[in-house]
Amino acid sequence: MARWTGEWLPGTGDPTTRQDAPKWPGERFGLPETGVGAVASGGQRVLALIVDLVLAALITGLFVRYDLQNVAAMQTFNLWAGGVWAVLTVFPVTFFGFTPGMGALGIRVARLDGATMVGPWRALVRMVLTVLILPPLVRNVDSRNWLDRATGTVVIRMR
Repeated sequence: MARWTGEWLPGTGDPTTRQDAPKWPGERFGLPETGVGAVASGGQRVLALIVDLVLAALITGLFVRYDLQNVAAMQTFNLWAGGVWAVLTVFPVTFFGFTPGMGALGIRVARLDGATMVGPWRALVRMVLTVLILPPLVRNVDSRNWLDRATGTVVIRMR
């Protein structure tokens, strides 16, 4: 079935019928179709983010008072929770390639150039772009979003 633009916009027909279209996400990078090393699904990535956000809120709740009826207390709580989330995101990804949520779901960030560590600037850029919300949602045929394309990375399965 052709895309809705395929009838009036040249060159935008169904990507599955094009000769250069990859058969699965990550094929262009030499990644397997399934199993260890395959590109992680969008659902796994979103669930890992939710796990990280909940973990950040739980850790923040140990040190910062929260009161759902008090707007000022919740603003302070949310600010601290955002900071804890940033730390939970940047440092583990820099050194290990995954956040606690990603580790729980068996996915990790890998560099396309084959280096073992993601590195601090890539992890920081990924965190900042995640805060903007839109970049993580826009994905290409390789299931790579703007975070991955900006940092030369891909999220893959570990198990």
